[in-house]
Amino acid sequence: MIARILAGIVALIAWIGLAVQFRASYAVFHTVPATLWAMALYFTVIVNLLVAVVFTAAALGFSRVASPFRLGGVTIAILLVGIVYNLLLSGILELSGGARLADLINHSLTPVTVTLFWIFVADKGHLNKRAPVQWTMLPVIYFAYALVRASIDDKYPYPFMNVDQLGWNRTLLNAVAIALGFMVAGFAIVWLDRRLPPNINIAAQGSGE
Repeated sequence: MIARILAGIVALIAWIGLAVQFRASYAVFHTVPATLWAMALYFTVIVNLLVAVVFTAAALGFSRVASPFRLGGVTIAILLVGIVYNLLLSGILELSGGARLADLINHSLTPVTVTLFWIFVADKGHLNKRAPVQWTMLPVIYFAYALVRASIDDKYPYPFMNVDQLGWNRTLLNAVAIALGFMVAGFAIVWLDRRLPPNINIAAQGSGE
């Protein structure tokens, strides 16, 4: 029961971060469709949404959605969101008010709470060596999606995928580097999964199926 409560707290933090981001973006775009379209451009928003959904499922006991594979996947994704943003992207834009609060929640608070949850609460010992390759499909698909959107909107979400400024060779090299970094981090998660205590099987506690 404690694990599900903690999962609910993580889910609530993620939903709050998304809600604050929506409110800040709505003040700029003024309509719900335009706001959602703008938010869906960013990997940060997509990953935070995945965190919110998976951890809500964990809190409710839906084991198929909140499987060890998906918990591990969203953990590595949100952890890298926080690391990459705070090391490379923080400070590029001057933020204030709701946008600043959303930035703090989505890039710092959620990554930290999800990581701590996985380390100390999530069930361990179920991840296999194929998982990192499967998880890496998320940034690969996103990269392709963002480039297609840029061809429509003429807007790149992040400087490292700006084809107009970097050219295709550098942009694709950045994509490969990101995919490899994601995969290496994934293998690190699998390595830890086999060495950390098993902790609590969240899925076994619920009756949501």
